[in-house]
Amino acid sequence: MRRRSLLLAAVPAGLVTLAACGENKSGKGVSGTSSSPAAPATSAVPPPKIVSGPLPPITAGTGFGEKPTVAKGTGSPSKDLAVKTVIAGNGQTVAENDYVQANYLGQIWATGKVFDNSYDRKTPLVIQLSRGGIIDGWRYALQGKKAGSRVEMAVPPAWGYGSQGNPQGGIKGTDTLVFVVDIQNTFNSKSSAKGKVVPQNNADLPKVGTNTDGKAPSIQVPKAKPPTGLVADYVIEGDGDKVAANSSVLVQYKGVLWDTGKEFDSTYSRGQLASFSLQQVVKGWAEGLTGKKVGSRVLIVVPPQLGYGNNPPQGSDIKKDSTLVFSVDILAKM
Repeated sequence: MRRRSLLLAAVPAGLVTLAACGENKSGKGVSGTSSSPAAPATSAVPPPKIVSGPLPPITAGTGFGEKPTVAKGTGSPSKDLAVKTVIAGNGQTVAENDYVQANYLGQIWATGKVFDNSYDRKTPLVIQLSRGGIIDGWRYALQGKKAGSRVEMAVPPAWGYGSQGNPQGGIKGTDTLVFVVDIQNTFNSKSSAKGKVVPQNNADLPKVGTNTDGKAPSIQVPKAKPPTGLVADYVIEGDGDKVAANSSVLVQYKGVLWDTGKEFDSTYSRGQLASFSLQQVVKGWAEGLTGKKVGSRVLIVVPPQLGYGNNPPQGSDIKKDSTLVFSVDILAKM
């Protein structure tokens, strides 16, 4: 059985989806929109047949990353999943269970009504292409596509929101949905930080490996007393946006104990990335990652008062008043 992340105060790693990071509890998006590609309650239909059309034309915003304008559908949509690569990228290939970072627009075939788009929010979606995490139309349409691609799809109800539709989005159970998706990036359990290696010159602090091959970096803890305050230093400095105190992030990480150097938690060991809000993790993580750039690897040394103090997680190797050492790769801001 895979171990749950020990970091989280409220939710296990990997469970943050669009509904948690892009929407409030009422189901309305942060921009006031009322739907998303988040999966309906059930998702168990057979795989669709994928066809090339029909698909309505994109009439404006035809460049990658531009907010598209899409014509209303004409005639009857296909009962199969219609998918077209409008712009072919040359980045990493998307696979099932990857996290994709993408901008998107969704509208209803019959009316042309736009029910959601990320372009106006100026924040791309980061979501896992997993069963139950996203509508099946996205799962099947985006597999095999490359980062840098623009993909248009027409999703029948069976691979969208089903016969129940999505009333909050004005989507009926009979509506075929049209999406335009700009795939910016894709992440999996082999993803690593990308950036400039920063010298680690303080002999009193742990040294973190700088490999970017997707394998867990080494963490060498010195034979010295741990610092009494928080340490949050770049090991590799990326060039992405800075993480805010209320951001949600997608990360790779490894945690060891200062006293023994023993690993107690790791996404590398689980083979599964972690995604969560900084408002849901131990204070040392929240404070240590705030202000750091996406794409970076960060050394975080968490003193007991900013970690678990005298109340460590039950069943873990963490003892009372332990100082914790982490290597954290910030892959994306959600």
